[in-house]
Order: sequence, then C-alpha cells, then structure tokens
Amino acid sequence: MPKNRSGGGLSPTQQAAKFLGVSVLAGAVLAGIALPAVGALGLAAKGSVESFDELPTNLKTPPLSQRTTILDAEGGTIATVYSRDRTVVDLKDISPYIQKAIVAIEDARFYQHGAVDLKGVLRALNRNAQSGGVSEGASTLTQQYVKNVFVEEAGDDPTKVAQATQQTLGRKIKELKYAIQVEEELGKKKILENYLNITFFGQQAYGVEAASERYFSKSAKDLKLQEAALLAGIVQSPSRYDPVNDEAEAVKRRNIVLQRMADIGDVSQAEADKAKEAPLGLKVSKPKNGCITAVKGASFFCKYVEKVFLSEPVFGKSREARAKIWNQGGLTITTTLDPKAQESVQASLKEHVYQDDKVAAATTLVEPGTGKILGMGQSKPFGYGKNETEINYSVDSAYGGSNFGFPTGSTFKPFVAAAALEEGRPPTQEYPSPYQMEYPSPVQTCDSAPWTNRRGEKLENESESEHGPYRLRKAMELSVNTYFVQMIADIGLCPVVNITDKLQVRQGNGTKLPEQPAIALGSVGLSPLTMASAYAAFASRGMYCTPIVFESISQKVGGQQKSLEVPKSTCSRAMSEQTADTVNSLLQGVVDSGTGKEAGLTDRDSAGKTGTTDERRNAWFVGYTPNLSGAVWVGSATQKVKMRNIYIGGQYNDLVYGGKVPGPIWRDAMLGALEGKPVEQFNTVHIPEDEDPDKGRGDEDGNDNGGNDGNNGDDNVIGGLIGGGNNGGGNGGSDGGADGGTLPTPSFSIPEGWWQGQTNGGGTGGRD
Repeated sequence: MPKNRSGGGLSPTQQAAKFLGVSVLAGAVLAGIALPAVGALGLAAKGSVESFDELPTNLKTPPLSQRTTILDAEGGTIATVYSRDRTVVDLKDISPYIQKAIVAIEDARFYQHGAVDLKGVLRALNRNAQSGGVSEGASTLTQQYVKNVFVEEAGDDPTKVAQATQQTLGRKIKELKYAIQVEEELGKKKILENYLNITFFGQQAYGVEAASERYFSKSAKDLKLQEAALLAGIVQSPSRYDPVNDEAEAVKRRNIVLQRMADIGDVSQAEADKAKEAPLGLKVSKPKNGCITAVKGASFFCKYVEKVFLSEPVFGKSREARAKIWNQGGLTITTTLDPKAQESVQASLKEHVYQDDKVAAATTLVEPGTGKILGMGQSKPFGYGKNETEINYSVDSAYGGSNFGFPTGSTFKPFVAAAALEEGRPPTQEYPSPYQMEYPSPVQTCDSAPWTNRRGEKLENESESEHGPYRLRKAMELSVNTYFVQMIADIGLCPVVNITDKLQVRQGNGTKLPEQPAIALGSVGLSPLTMASAYAAFASRGMYCTPIVFESISQKVGGQQKSLEVPKSTCSRAMSEQTADTVNSLLQGVVDSGTGKEAGLTDRDSAGKTGTTDERRNAWFVGYTPNLSGAVWVGSATQKVKMRNIYIGGQYNDLVYGGKVPGPIWRDAMLGALEGKPVEQFNTVHIPEDEDPDKGRGDEDGNDNGGNDGNNGDDNVIGGLIGGGNNGGGNGGSDGGADGGTLPTPSFSIPEGWWQGQTNGGGTGGRD
C-alpha cells in the first residue's frame, strides 16, 4: 500500500487519483493508459465528459469468427478453414482452472469491482509515478474484453486493427463507456465466458478451446492446473511467452500465474508448488487451416466450394456480404463429395500421370439427374511449389480455373449430333464426307447474316483413307471431321448454339460459344466440369441439371445452430428422350468398337467420346454410365507441350490421343466410384449399321499414322484460332511462360472471318 504523507494526508498523486475517481470516465481513462504525470491528468479530463456522452449507447458485438468445417457427403471432414481458428464454448465446458487462472493474472479483483477498478488505478498511478514511466496498467478484464471486440470487428484489415489498439484518449473513452454497458447487461460470468472465447493465445489460436487443442490436443474442459496456468500466462504477450518457441520464458510466466493463484487463495501453496515442478507437457497440434490441408486430394474441390459460396446470391446480396459470412465462419458445410468416388479419382490420376510429368490431368465426376459433383481432382496437387498449382483445371476461371478452359477436340461432336437429331435428322443421316473439302458456304447463324467461306478455304480428315460416304454412327465412332462440318452446315449454327445453351456449355472465361463452323471440331476452350455436366444430360435422358456442391449448411451464432438455405440444382429438359437415347447408342459404339475402346467398362453400360486437339496439346475422354458422368483432360496448362514421344505416368507414348491416356484414367476412376452401385442400362435406339463396317476406318487405334479423333492434325489449329484465339489453354505453367506458344502453320488456309480480333493463342502466365 502506498504510504500517507505526514499529517495523514494523501500524496499529490493519490489526491489527483481520488479526484478523478469522482468521474468514472477519468478513472477509466487512467486505468487504460496509466498516465504517470499528475500534470497530464487534467489534460486527460478536459472535454472528455462531453465526448463520453456523445458515444452510441450500445456496443455492437460482431459474432465471433470461428473455424468452418467442410464435410463430404458421408460426414467425413475434408478440411477446416478459418480467418480465426476459434471454437466458441460455454463456460461450463471450460475448466475451472483456466477460469481462475485468467482472473488471477489479469484482474484479481474482477468479482469485486465494476467496469473500472479504482484501487487498481491508484496502484498503477503510484507505481508509475515512482518509476517515472508506464510500468503498470490497470485495465479490467471487462475493458480488455471490449478492446478485443474492437479488434474482432476490425477483422484482418491492418489499418482497422491499428485503430482498434492505438493508445489514444478517444479509444479509452470509448472502451470505458462500453465496459460500463457490458457490466450492466452481461454480468461477470458471461463477461468471463466471452473473454475466454475471444482473446488471442498465439499460434493462430483464438479462444481457449482452440488454444487448448493447439498446445495440448485436448478440450478446454480437460485442462489441468499447470496447463491452465500456461495458457493464462500467454495472453499478456503471445509472442514473448510462446511455449513452442521459448519454453524457458513460458515456464517462468506459468509459474508466476501459479504463484498468483496461490496468493489469492484459488489454490493452495502446495498445489501451486507441485504444478511449478511439472513439465510443460505440450502436445502441439499444428494449425490445419485452409484447403491446402484437405484430405483425399480434395483441395481443389474445397476451393471450389469456397468460390461457389462467395458467388451465390442465396448467401448474400453482394460479394462483400457473402465474404463477411464466410470469414465469420462457424459453418458446417456438408458437400456432395462422395469419398469413395474422390478416392478413386485420385488413385487413377496417381496411377496414370505423375506429379512431375510435363503434362497434367484433371478429372471431374458428376451424378446425372442431380448435378451433384461427386469427385474432383488433378495430378498436380494444390500448392505453390514446383509441380504444384493453385489453379483448378476442372472449373471455369471465375471459380479458380484456367483463364479459358481447354479445347475439347472431338468430344464436342455429340452436341452437333444432338442438335441435328433435334432438328429431325435421322440417326442414319449420311453425308459424302470426303477426305478433303471446302468449308460449306453459306452457313446459317442465329442472326440474319450467315457465315460465309469467302476465300474457299478447305479442311481435311486425318487420313486419306478416311473418306465417305458415312452415316452418323460410323462418323461418330471414327470422329470424321468432314462429316460433322457438313452436318453443321446442313442444320445451321443456331441449333447447335441453342442446345449448348440448354446444356450451359460456356467457354472457360464465361462467354458464349462463337457461331463458327469449327466449333464442330472442338475448337473452343471448356472445362472438365462443364463437359461432365453436359454429358450427364445424355445419361439422364435429356435432362440437364446444374452442378451443385452443397447438401446442407449450418452456422453457429451465439451458441445456437441455424440452417442456411443452399442453392439447389435446377434441372430442365435440354433435348428429347429420343434424342438422348440415340446419342447414348451412338456413343456406346465409340467405346465398343470406336476410338474409345480402351475406356470401355466391361461390367456395365457405358458411353463416351474421345478428343484430341491440334498437335496433341490436349487429349480428352468424356463418358458416362446411366448413373455417373465423368470428364478427363490431359495436357499442359501452358499449351506448349505437344504429346508426342513423351513419358506420362512412367509409360512411353509415341502419340497421345483421347482413347489412350485420358480413356484409361476415366475407366479406372469410374470403376472405383461405381463399385457397389446399381448396374443400370441405357434406353437404346436401334441404328442400322453402315453397309461396309470397315469403310474409311482411321488410325485412332494408334496405328503409325496417328489418326486421333480425326482432328489431331492441323484441322484443329483453326479451332485454336477461332472463338477469340485465346482458347488455346489456361494459365501458364510453373515456368511462367505465356499460353499457346507458337501456332503451327496449317496445311490449309484459314477461312476469312474466323478471327475474332484477338492477338494471342492463350492465357496469361501462371502455373502448369
């Protein structure tokens, strides 16, 4: 206790403090900043009462940000994400030891004083006056709680955080008024509960529950005396008393807390002494924050979940509003991810494509009839190092994917066939399909002005032996370029655009498909998710369902769980059942005897289409069963790698094509995902065979000529130039190079009017 002056009077410092104690405001200001000089006290009080009265009455306490848990469809944890690693718990679920320890070391008279501890103010003033500086503060636990609310409200904005913690009179006045309000409204137990849930304990842990899990891998309700004292000691300076990085300093601080608990009678001296002798007993759990920690290779799916949340109006009218909910956290998100399907996707990718290969592979699985995304993965894992990437090759750029998607080659041809069937063309439709021909002209568009081949430009099939006439079934099996260009000229471009609109087929950058005949050859860049979802409409007999990732979402706010509305898949008819059944029959032929034989499933009905683009920069297989659709892309995001004479997954490939590398990836991923699922059959349509089943058979099977979907060669160079010229790939690779590279010189001229005014052949630099 400070000594009285001679004659029994108070010292000047004590007199000043007593005077200021009449004004709760001034006392609180002193308690917060503990000004050492008496002369400053008068300055501190001037004008403060008026400012105090002008402050809003109610403290707006934002919901505490907490960790969000992302679950698969069976309830298994995929990942936890958070801006604050925190789990809010009730006081009854917090060990009495940590309750007593935090009060003992931070505010021993917590239960005896109000918002301001005047005795603490006097003590601080006296010691600071003696030291000539600020050696002791006197903020109560309530005031500290209010300050933490200001910090929480500031979020991750460094400017706002600085404003919330700066040592100014204005902030202290604000802190005081709200502390008085909090004391009146909440009571001591609730204030203590809130404080223990909001305060920072270091090592990315906010709140006592996260801190207990971080340092001791246990719940806060199970903390022992010495463990509680350690955590309570950290609060004053989480970096200085960090037990992970400075054990000696942490032990000293812990023992100070233990002694303080003994001094005020919370524990006996014997208990404190025994606890002082105990080792720290750390059992540290490393922070596991973010999608990079996702299990089963689901990091890209996890990031997609976040991107979808931030884009869906159902979660808020603006992106800022949605981001606020996401950053607040406390969400439990149950997704559509099927753990078996996801495991199968990753196992297949790992088997067929190595992480350090020159090319990458991406696979997405979608459930027909529901739009549920069941699996999503790629060969290069999520990360920022060599042979890692943060770009999700399976989705559009708006959701973290490549800038433009990837040219699909002949996997686009089923859309042309479906459009023709919808227009009334029979499944036996025949076209001359010569080896080489001029682009038909004019070709009707959705506008009044048709597309015209102004300079008589030509295209050709892969091999001279590939010539018609062909009917649709054989042309699909062999991927005959001239057949599908003749088909699109026959029906016009508008039916193709209409059906792809119904299937929500958009370029990877979100734009609609260009009305150019070369779209028949898969010239535009699309994402695997787009392709898997579109093909799922064939499997579900013409019903297209928008892809979804959410099953349910709940959020913990104020100790209560509330359910959030989630976006549902919207299903609509994209084509007639007859058209879908016919396409299914056509694409069954592709895997039975056509270019996709290596992808076919032997134990259940399957259908699909191969695709390979110019100079073998991209290879695709998109296929489905009645109950699962999947798309596989293989290539380089830079679009610089020509897949000839290349090792992929430890296997040498003289020529890569859609049925050879993507096909087996698709087959193995589907087999594992479908294990235990019902064996269903397509509704098929009988399509008469061509008279000569071997006529014009190309080299898709991998013969020396390298025929591949009929568009491995220069014909798809045209595809790489139309529709913006920038659909030649996604973001750049780890070498930082630009996409596209040098375009090869086509063996035929490019029809006038196919250019869209773009200047490059790809996207921007990034990671492959």
